Amino acid sequence: MKSTDLGAFEEIALMAIGILGKEAYGVTIKDEIEKQTRRRPSVGALHSALYRLEEKGYVKSFEAGATAERGGRRKRFYEMTAAGKEVLLKAYELRSGMLNLIPGIDLGNQSS
Repeated sequence: MKSTDLGAFEEIALMAIGILGKEAYGVTIKDEIEKQTRRRPSVGALHSALYRLEEKGYVKSFEAGATAERGGRRKRFYEMTAAGKEVLLKAYELRSGMLNLIPGIDLGNQSS
């Protein structure tokens, strides 16, 4: 059985897919990650993460029609699944719960 753990970069990629909605494909996902994190992931790292997310059932992908601007190649779009939304919520609850336990960090009891 494939692991269902969510790595840090997978989590960021999954959130970018959620933010982008119907416009989530390789280039836009990479751009959103850069915008939100100010880091530049490699295309290879992104595609590896997208493949793992699909294997884990957190995203599904589909190809759209070929366009002349892409030299006849199709775009692969990604959509977050219900399992993807659930794993993001669990990650959030874990992180915020643990942060609330660290003395001197006040999150305004957002997780309560």
